[in-house]
Amino acid sequence: MYNFFVEAGARVGDSFRISGKDHNHICNVLRMQPGDTFLVSCDGVSNLCRLQSMETDAVVADIVEENYRDTELPVRFYLFQGLPKGDKLELIIQKAVELGVAGIVPVEMSRCVMKLDEKKKKARRERWQAIAESAAKQSKRNVIPQVWDVLTYKQAMEKAAGMDLFLAPYENERGMTATREALDRIRPGMSVGILIGPEGGFDDKEIDLARSAGAAVISLGQRILRAETAAVTAVAMGMLHVEMYLGGEVQ
Repeated sequence: MYNFFVEAGARVGDSFRISGKDHNHICNVLRMQPGDTFLVSCDGVSNLCRLQSMETDAVVADIVEENYRDTELPVRFYLFQGLPKGDKLELIIQKAVELGVAGIVPVEMSRCVMKLDEKKKKARRERWQAIAESAAKQSKRNVIPQVWDVLTYKQAMEKAAGMDLFLAPYENERGMTATREALDRIRPGMSVGILIGPEGGFDDKEIDLARSAGAAVISLGQRILRAETAAVTAVAMGMLHVEMYLGGEVQ
């Protein structure tokens, strides 16, 4: 079932008026017809809707069932990702959104190969946000996770220090005891930051700064993972722990 995101102003009574690119997608790409059903997510709530009419600049969808499906985790995960080479961050964003993150924070780190000027940062962020929206639609999310502007490492640590829990998977950390203990600290309603380095990993000063920001340094296992693999693995570990032990609803 297709999923579309709209602003609160799109709701009129018990219907949604969908315009812009989604109007074109519904009419000219999907070729939907009156009576077809789909999801409309608005203000974090998913609604089952039925296409009622098709106009020149918009389609009107009647609400069949409000609060139809809640796919959001009861914990807000934020991925702090060191900028990887090429378009790898696009894949990371796509998979992290599918797994349920609340936001992605791109971070400039000492071993990052990618260097972006301000103009490129703006263009990349717009591209990354579009990927997050597409992944949110595909995975039937109730909200579109935010992709932040690229932060310096210092700025990222300041932001991470405000999280309820901050995790830093590190290739030189051995043993899974600390990982299990860290995951067991997660509770519904918490914000959890996950810091992943670029291809070259962390340098020692960055790990020290992460510890100073309150990070629990953990392991993802005995094998050395690529940046994109580490990101997906760490987020998936958090997501699975929450789904299995904390349930899919806020308690």
